[in-house]
Amino acid sequence: MYSSLAAAAAGFGTGLSLIVAIGAQNAFVLRQGVRRDAVLAVVGICALSDAVLIALGVGGVGALVVTWPGLLTAVGWTGGAFLIGYGLLAARRVLTPAGEGLRTDGEAAGSRRRAVLTCLAMTWLNPHVYLDTVFLLGSIAADRGPLRWTFGLGAALASLCWFAALGFGARLLGRFLARPAAWRVLDGLVAATMITLGANLVAGA
Repeated sequence: MYSSLAAAAAGFGTGLSLIVAIGAQNAFVLRQGVRRDAVLAVVGICALSDAVLIALGVGGVGALVVTWPGLLTAVGWTGGAFLIGYGLLAARRVLTPAGEGLRTDGEAAGSRRRAVLTCLAMTWLNPHVYLDTVFLLGSIAADRGPLRWTFGLGAALASLCWFAALGFGARLLGRFLARPAAWRVLDGLVAATMITLGANLVAGA
């Protein structure tokens, strides 16, 4: 029992150390959380996607992906272009803020669809996600032998806890973002993060 708990705790700590960093996914979840826009869907997509990728890594899929290096290159180019495009949209919001007021039901539904599609693209078109979950966590889990799946479960739990805390906890910043100027600062940080990460992906592809 102690070995299982130790493996799960090690997976939780390792997963958390990889997730808690400034990145495209975290910046997007933070902004959605502050706006209170499709937070449950975004958190669910991020956590479930990480769980699937971690399971693939623990299952040894990383070794198979290595045989197709062109795949990660293609993902890097596509994901880099997507992040740069999203960053430019955030930069445009800085220059021409439209406000963050309440939306009608139709506008909210359209915003929810955009948030879901953007979250899926930002998660699955980012090669860093594969490197962290499929390759790195997968290789560390392999050293745990029969407890590798327990280790993976701990890592997946860390992902769920982090994204839930980031998405639902971000609304506490709402009172500090009541002014348009504050939103411009947030969008400026998002734009800088996305464009920088996108350019790095394209350069490294």
